Amino acid sequence: MSYREKVSTSAAAAALPQFSQAVKYGGMVYCSGTLGIDPATDELVSGTVTDRARVALRNLQATLEAADSSLNRVVKANIFLSTMDDFAAVNIAWDEFFPVDPKPCRTCVAVAQLPLNTDVEIEMIASHG
Repeated sequence: MSYREKVSTSAAAAALPQFSQAVKYGGMVYCSGTLGIDPATDELVSGTVTDRARVALRNLQATLEAADSSLNRVVKANIFLSTMDDFAAVNIAWDEFFPVDPKPCRTCVAVAQLPLNTDVEIEMIASHG
């Protein structure tokens, strides 16, 4: 028996074969970094960084639900941006998904490049069960 349990759902963008959408371990769900990819088309959504952040958050929501968890159980999130100029635009989407306190702990950093040359990637840790 593995010490971690793979979480997978077709309701979220598929993970590359090198990693899982999420794993469950010790009462927690660890979600991999997620992009604004539409699971129906397997393509990055067009529009703004806010649009892609919304889709990434929807993908994470679906993954958490597949793991017997939810956005209400998120304790920590990391957001990676291609430029900190997008910080406020991503916060618009974030506040739609996390409207009430206490909000999860969060780190947001700018990086040199993200997969598929997108502008936002989000990962989360939540409790489950």
